Amino acid sequence: MPSTHTPASLSLSDFNYALPPGLIAQHPPAERGASRLLHLQPDAPQNARLHDRQFADLPQLLSAGDLLLLNDTRVLKARLHGHKDSGGRVELLVERLLGEGRVLAQLRASKTPPIGSGIQLDGGARLQMLGREGEFFLLDFGRDTDVAALLEQHGQLPLPPYIRHAADASDDERYQTVFARNPGAVAAPTASLHFDHAMLQRLREAGVQLAHITLHVGAGTFQPVREDDLSQHRMHAERYHIPEETVLAIQRTRAAGGRIVAAGTTVLRALESAAALHHERSSDPATELIAGDGETRLFITPGYRFRLVDRLITNFHLPKSTLLMLVSAFAGMSAIRSAYAHAIASEYRFFSYGDAMLIERAQIQPESRTSV
Repeated sequence: MPSTHTPASLSLSDFNYALPPGLIAQHPPAERGASRLLHLQPDAPQNARLHDRQFADLPQLLSAGDLLLLNDTRVLKARLHGHKDSGGRVELLVERLLGEGRVLAQLRASKTPPIGSGIQLDGGARLQMLGREGEFFLLDFGRDTDVAALLEQHGQLPLPPYIRHAADASDDERYQTVFARNPGAVAAPTASLHFDHAMLQRLREAGVQLAHITLHVGAGTFQPVREDDLSQHRMHAERYHIPEETVLAIQRTRAAGGRIVAAGTTVLRALESAAALHHERSSDPATELIAGDGETRLFITPGYRFRLVDRLITNFHLPKSTLLMLVSAFAGMSAIRSAYAHAIASEYRFFSYGDAMLIERAQIQPESRTSV
């Protein structure tokens, strides 16, 4: 499956914008879901594209028969501290659980520990350096170690780098979705942080169907794009799982004329990756995706043809980020440029703990090279 769709005319500077630092949300709202919601309809006339709402309005903006897809990954307390056998301090950020006590992790130390050496973690656990795999280190906690349980006991929640405080007990609750159940992520699917149980119940009562996928968000989601030529950028890999019941729910919804609504870019990337992979491998036009596990490096930029998702709930994204490129592909660059300018002027709160958008997929997407 192609990992990217990048028109040669696009460059990194096309996705830049100036954000006042004071608009970066450092804490969640006092109550989950008490956020603003900017509704973007890119195909509407220019003066009717943007609507300032509250997230509580979402049940009125979706329709009976729509299918809302949620990412049920659970964020690991993936940050650990310890020391090398030589005494030097080490900070680890676990990226992926591999099973049998092994993990891939980022490592910060004054000098990289040699292969075969040990690391003693604060809290008593010990691990061994096995080698390197690309930008990550392969570490072994021991075959019988329940690494997820160890992280829950001794680790620290890895808040995004633009949040300036260390994670505390409040973050342990609010940086998880209320439906998180499958541990494996190192960053939250932040669009879903707005949902509480009462909102989910209101959506069901309005006739909106709910289903889940799992995509374990990696630390690479915060990595900046360093290549001005976007065709040279390589996405980090993330694992996903799409259950059979979710595939059946998508098929029923599309057959009945309902809309597929992705709660977050993680859901969108998992669905579009699975659909693109199935399209590439299958000769059966009656199905659009199959259930199962996969790994995605899908890099979505303007010009990408979306196969499944009709509407997207998402937060506001960093300048020059792959996620800003994704929403620009979904709604059109000019529509996103206008929406972000409006959000800044209206003092919306940005990024993980910030406000949300509901974006309709553009049917016609004339593009320009003007900066977002």
